[in-house]
Amino acid sequence: MNGFDLIIFDCDGVLVDSEIIAAEVESALLTDAGYPIGVEEMGERFAGMTWHNILLAVEREASIPLSATLLDKSEKLLDLRLAQEVKAIDGVKAMLSRIPRPYCICSNSSAHRLDMMLSKVGLREVFGPYVYSAKDLGPDRVKPKPDIFLHGAKQFGANPARTLVIEDSVHGIAGARAAGMRVVGFTGASHTYPSHADRLTEAGAETVISRMSELPEVIAALAEWQEAI
Repeated sequence: MNGFDLIIFDCDGVLVDSEIIAAEVESALLTDAGYPIGVEEMGERFAGMTWHNILLAVEREASIPLSATLLDKSEKLLDLRLAQEVKAIDGVKAMLSRIPRPYCICSNSSAHRLDMMLSKVGLREVFGPYVYSAKDLGPDRVKPKPDIFLHGAKQFGANPARTLVIEDSVHGIAGARAAGMRVVGFTGASHTYPSHADRLTEAGAETVISRMSELPEVIAALAEWQEAI
């Protein structure tokens, strides 16, 4: 591929419209536990973070001891809903057919959940074995740390400086930028909020798109600029 060695996609909120479902489940659990929070605020503040790290952040902020059972409860409820409701982001399949390989997925979701979601929406075979979970690297190596992005690049022998990441969250962009990669922000999932694009830009996205149909042209333009420098 001219310009880039590799394209890395986040999964939740980029390939599958799952972040809104997670926000609904998690906001209800936190509200019941004594920390009232709406679905939009969940998406704005915590999209891209693991549920474990969300609970730690809430405990620090509100000094509310949160039961360890919330970890398992959320996982079970969310898996049930995702298995029934998750859909691909509009235009993803057509977009993937228009961009050159290699590309892969680097996500904070577990390998089990990634396999379930991608299979349900018909994307599992498109990515084949090139689906990587930060949780497989260790609990302390999830985004916003750069580890999963560097791991993905290593599998392809890709130079991080010649790797492009597609992300929908501030935390994901922070991890990609820490890995030395370029980033396109995406705001086309159902959990988007009014300042979403601005926040992704402030976090380090070079440009932000709201439709997957825009991505092939954006990749081509950024690749041309990459070759020129």
